[in-house]
Amino acid sequence: MEATCRRAARLRLPSVAFTEHADLTPWVVRAEDPMSDVLRRWLRPDGRIAPRELDVEGYLDCVRRCRERYPGLRILSGVELSEPHWHPERTAALLAGGRFERVLGSVHSVGGRDEPRLVDHAMRARSPADVLRDYLAEARRMAASDAPFAVLAHIDYPVRHWPASGRPFRPADFADEFREVLTALAASGRALEINTRVPLAPELVRWWADAGGDAVSFGSDAHRPRDLAKRFAEAAETAMGCGFRPGDDPTDLWSRPREPDQV
Repeated sequence: MEATCRRAARLRLPSVAFTEHADLTPWVVRAEDPMSDVLRRWLRPDGRIAPRELDVEGYLDCVRRCRERYPGLRILSGVELSEPHWHPERTAALLAGGRFERVLGSVHSVGGRDEPRLVDHAMRARSPADVLRDYLAEARRMAASDAPFAVLAHIDYPVRHWPASGRPFRPADFADEFREVLTALAASGRALEINTRVPLAPELVRWWADAGGDAVSFGSDAHRPRDLAKRFAEAAETAMGCGFRPGDDPTDLWSRPREPDQV
């Protein structure tokens, strides 16, 4: 985190948010699923991978140290909740006390709560188009829920794992499914993240505006400091082309100016 702040200062970014992962779902794994050493350490006797719980106190302590070391950088605390609509009690306990300033909701699993599979594992066993449709159906359910998050993260997450062979990903092939998620998200009053790890297709930002979406955030998903703010210039250009503008505060989400009421 300190290295990321150092890079933010070099890039002259006014603000950065650390939305640390809180993966709440234990994923089902199969013998053929690839597992890194980290995932293998999380494997339970029942054949599920259970990520470690977020060390909230350690995380917040690091945020405090970063703020002391970089007083000219606005540093937001944050968390990315995985499938929070499946885990209301654990989510409430994690957020108790209001110590996270930016709360993201995300989906990393398909298959439902009873048989959740990591998206990248599912992609190896099923049609990528079917996995994406299942993913978007779950994202829509999460967006329509009362789970306490403010921003939907990486709406196109399965595209990161799209196979190089076969039919390429085309947003238009899934327009109805994406629009259903965006409509539910807009109705909830939440914001859409423009995640730049894999550049978000401009069509999705336009569909977000068409759905009545009010705000966007920018996420580089920078698990490494060198990836901080990667492709942000292009993402900002796309957002501005769809009518979103920055606020006066550098920590504000970008929003669309409201048209005055017609008399």
